Amino acid sequence: MPLERVKSFIKKFDETLEPIVLNEEMHTSEAAARMLGVETGQIAKSILFKCGSEFGLFVAAGDVRIDPKKVKQQLGPGKVKMASAEEVLEMTGFQPGAVCPYALAANLPIYLDESLARFDTVYTAAGIPESLLPVSLDVLKDMTGGTVINLQK
Repeated sequence: MPLERVKSFIKKFDETLEPIVLNEEMHTSEAAARMLGVETGQIAKSILFKCGSEFGLFVAAGDVRIDPKKVKQQLGPGKVKMASAEEVLEMTGFQPGAVCPYALAANLPIYLDESLARFDTVYTAAGIPESLLPVSLDVLKDMTGGTVINLQK
């Protein structure tokens, strides 16, 4: 169960962290923000990119676009593409739309966009489409081992 894997993982960092589980799936950052009554930017989107044979998970505020040139700078040579649904499941252990940047199936480099720093709390997916985890950027960085950089166009 992806949600149970997430819960077990996050307890290692902070016993008080608890995913929010809603009654319906959230398919977009905008929908999740509406349901929670927060800004779209507070919904952290996690996107798995592939460049050549290298993968990386890029996390940004829900209201920004990630620059493919900046993805390429991090992953190296090759054409930048979003990973396929099958690759997302294989590399992260989560279905597209429920990918969180922790408790991953594979060891992936994780890049956190500095756009997340605008907010005291951001909400990442938590393993299933109905769940979100409220967390600060500092805690997210600790949990993921991610590098905070500018990923925006």
